[in-house]
Amino acid sequence: MDLRKIKTLIDLVEESGIAELEVKEGEESVRISRYPTGGMQPPPQYYAAAPQPLAAPASAPAPAAAAPAPAGEAAAPVAAPKAAESRHVVKAPMVGTFYRTPSPGAKPFVEVGQTVKAGQTLCIIEAMKMLNQIESDKTGVVVEILVDNEKPVEFDQPMFIIE
Repeated sequence: MDLRKIKTLIDLVEESGIAELEVKEGEESVRISRYPTGGMQPPPQYYAAAPQPLAAPASAPAPAAAAPAPAGEAAAPVAAPKAAESRHVVKAPMVGTFYRTPSPGAKPFVEVGQTVKAGQTLCIIEAMKMLNQIESDKTGVVVEILVDNEKPVEFDQPMFIIE
């Protein structure tokens, strides 16, 4: 495997924050990991940060349920899921660089407020020097574009919201 490709993969792992990446090309393969293979786990800070966001939302509904007017509180959570159901989030299928346009200086594939059809190209993600067209999997209106042009995206990162 070419050393430039390996350097690009290392940079990709560093920028994306993923813990490990394995790539196979024919009979050659390379695995890049942020941590040694001796069974060592990531630093404790990664584990300490996860429970805090989970604890905050879990404790928030408890006081709301104890409020004297539970009927008013019950109406708000019911309305939120209905709004969320009408919204569809298009997520990044891979790690790479997000491009809104087919080439520098060209018109973006989609804009906020534009109606898109299923199968229509929304953006390009460049991964390992390959340009991958990302298509809409739902017909609707683009409500929000969550990633800036030429910025890195991670696997499963939300990129577009379609209503």
